[in-house]
This record gives sequence, C-alpha cells and structure tokens, in this order.
Amino acid sequence: MAFRHGKNAVFKLDNSSGTLVDLSAYLDEASLPRSIETGETTTFGSSAKTYITGLSDATISLSGKFDSTLDSHMSGIISALSAGTIDSVSFEYGAEGSASGRVKYSGEAVVTSYEVSSPVADVVTCSIELQVTGAITRGTWA
Repeated sequence: MAFRHGKNAVFKLDNSSGTLVDLSAYLDEASLPRSIETGETTTFGSSAKTYITGLSDATISLSGKFDSTLDSHMSGIISALSAGTIDSVSFEYGAEGSASGRVKYSGEAVVTSYEVSSPVADVVTCSIELQVTGAITRGTWA
C-alpha cells in the first residue's frame, strides 16, 4: 500500500474560454463526495427494507486563500455561466498529485457558489462549490 500526503493534490478548472487552469497554488482543501440515489422497494410482509439503485451524483468543495488572479478566474466563469455563454466547466482532480500513473478524476461541473471571506484577524480566504453534471471519469495522469 502506498499512502500519499494531501499536500500534493492538484485541482484544475476551466476558465471562461474553456482552457484548464491549475488552481492548486490557491487551494488548501478539496473534497469530492459522491452518492447514489436509492428507491425503496419494500412491500407488505417484509421484515427488512429493500432498495434499488438510482442516479449517481457528485459535488466538489474547494477552499483556499484569496488572490486577485483566482478571483478574476472565478468571476469570468460565473459571468459566462450567468450569461449562458457556457453551460459547464471541465475539471481535473488528483487527490494524490499529478505524477504519471496516479488517479485522476475528471468531468464537467457547474459553479454553484463562490464565497470570499475577510476575517478581521486572519487571512482572506475563499470557497468554491461545484455541482458535477454527468459522469465522473476515473483515469490516471499521463
């Protein structure tokens, strides 16, 4: 088993022109929770619930340090999504880094939230929430 440190994580997100940009230098946390809906099929006389699987779903949560370059990137995406000039943005996420052969998740997503926070006694931060649209591809970095 080869465990990896989170400091090597990589996250790339399209800009409003459709070019993947590495945002790793601004981020300090990324998560990719995935779920599958279930439909209950339990009938009368059963002593335990039964289910069938339904649709899969995923979101992405990012947080990090505020920077005007990152802010410009996110503002461009939000403007393009709001104007309808783009429907989604591509992403690539390497939880253990981007060295050849390591796991890479990729797909399309919609930005659902971008927040900037300025605490009086701390560093200015930001958070980004994405809703994945369609399937996530699990591959490896080349």
